[in-house]
Amino acid sequence: MSSDVVPPVDASASAPPIVARAPGLDDRFGRLEIVFWLLAIAPLLVLPDYLVLASQVLIAALFALSLDLILGYAGIVSLGHAAFFGVGAYVAGLLSVRGHAEPLSGLVVAALASGVVGFCTSFLVVGGHGLTRLMVTLAVGLSLHEAANQASSVTGGTDGLSGMETSDLLSLLPFDMLGKTAYLYVLGVCFVVFLLVRRLVHSPFGLSLRGIRENERRMHALGAPVQRRLIEVYTLAAALAGVAGALSAQTTEFVGLETLGFDRSAGALVMLVLGGAGRLYGAFVGSCLFMLLQSVFSDIHPAYWQFWMGCLVMLIAFFARGGILGYASDMLMRLRERRALSAAAPAARTRA
Repeated sequence: MSSDVVPPVDASASAPPIVARAPGLDDRFGRLEIVFWLLAIAPLLVLPDYLVLASQVLIAALFALSLDLILGYAGIVSLGHAAFFGVGAYVAGLLSVRGHAEPLSGLVVAALASGVVGFCTSFLVVGGHGLTRLMVTLAVGLSLHEAANQASSVTGGTDGLSGMETSDLLSLLPFDMLGKTAYLYVLGVCFVVFLLVRRLVHSPFGLSLRGIRENERRMHALGAPVQRRLIEVYTLAAALAGVAGALSAQTTEFVGLETLGFDRSAGALVMLVLGGAGRLYGAFVGSCLFMLLQSVFSDIHPAYWQFWMGCLVMLIAFFARGGILGYASDMLMRLRERRALSAAAPAARTRA
């Protein structure tokens, strides 16, 4: 009686193929990230006269990062994200005017207030799709801007909220005129928020957000709680925008209606286009590039700097759709592919 001979199983053939993927610039905490944060510390030593400007760049980057959380990862385009920036700024400012000038607790209260506003408005935003969702975000921003303008007895209206004072950081470091303490404060908060967002986007929650961005209907079919995920990330992004607004109010000791304005929301979108949406460092690279080019173009012609900025944004949108970081990542991948092909060519000739 013959027995069937079972051939040995080739494990490599049965296993699914491993797809090699060039890591992006923000996929893991590597040497590039360490270099980036060391460069962020450098202004304290190299550019002590520009610390105030550097603080504003970091605040803009933090605000753009909060927008990237809903735009780059969840696919929600917002034209009114400055509403939450302004809420955080006014809450921190009003606390200071009324005698509570401690910065860290004011930062927490501002984040909570912006998060509450974001949660309440998220149902309006998430309930729509496409153009409807976009218009709702714009309407929320414009409504809060006009509400702050009408409540001039509280917010100062067009004159802005003045008379603010910020007490010593941790009761040890006073806020000096050169901006050294302010820069340390802003840099520390940015780093902590960045670690939080980085952990979030690389978690299963972040993966579900990417799935919703790519195909919301498919995620519905898979049983994912799409609406709840969008509400959660929108609320978190609003709270982080409030942190950026509070930092702006505490470091400048002034809050104006422009903190709620459309220009601030549009500026954050431009920063993400320049740096790269859906990439953690895109907000930082885009904010640095935006504010540097704004200064350069303003020196060329103060009245028409937006024209040159618009031309640059169009070039980036057409030829580097992933922004500066997306273009750099693509070039890195192509370079690795060429090296792999050139390394494989001699072996192929030898076998032939």
